[in-house]
Amino acid sequence: MALKLRLTRMGSKKRPFYRIVAINSSTRRDGRPLEFIGYYNPMVEPVELKINMEKVQAWMDKGAKPSDTVKALIKKNS
Repeated sequence: MALKLRLTRMGSKKRPFYRIVAINSSTRRDGRPLEFIGYYNPMVEPVELKINMEKVQAWMDKGAKPSDTVKALIKKNS
C-alpha cells in the first residue's frame, strides 16, 4: 500500500480551502483519508497554515511520501 501526504480540496467554488491528509495513493483526490494532518487556506491574508508535525513524522516513518506541494508547505511551516 503506497501512502501519500497530499491535499484534498474543500470549500466552495472560487474559495478553495485544503486539508492535508494521509491517504492511499490510488484513492481519488477527495476520497476518504486515513487521517487529517492539517489545513491550508490560501484565500486569507496572511495565509492560514496549520500542520501537526508529530502526525506528519509518524506517517513518514510508516512510509508515506509527501506530494511536492505538501513538502513545500511543511518546509514553510517549519
